[in-house]
Amino acid sequence: MISLSFLFWTTLVTAFIMFWWKSDQIKLFAMAHIIKYCRVRNLQLLDQTMVLKGLWPIRSNDGSLRLRRRYHFEFTSTGKIRNLGIIELIGRKIHKLELEAHLLPEDNENLH
Repeated sequence: MISLSFLFWTTLVTAFIMFWWKSDQIKLFAMAHIIKYCRVRNLQLLDQTMVLKGLWPIRSNDGSLRLRRRYHFEFTSTGKIRNLGIIELIGRKIHKLELEAHLLPEDNENLH
C-alpha cells in the first residue's frame, strides 16, 4: 500500500520537474527571440545567456493566472561596450523588450 507521505512527496517532485521543464522551454523561446532581434538590428548577444531576475504571479487580460518572468541579458553594438537588455514575458507571450541606450553600429560593421 502506498503511504500518504510517499504520494505527497512524489506529487511535489513531479510538479517541480514539470515547472522546471516548462520554464526551460519558455527561456529557450525568449532566447531565440532575442537572438533574432539582435541579428536584425546588427547587435551581438553577449555570452549567449539570459538571467532570470524576477518571477511573479499575475492575472492576464483574460483573467487567468500567469507567471510574469523578467530576464536580463547583455549585448553590444560596437564590440567594446556591454549594454543591458530586458525581456519580460507573461506566460509564453513577450510583454516587453527593452534595450539600454547604445551606439548604433555602422552599416558596414558586422558583429556576428
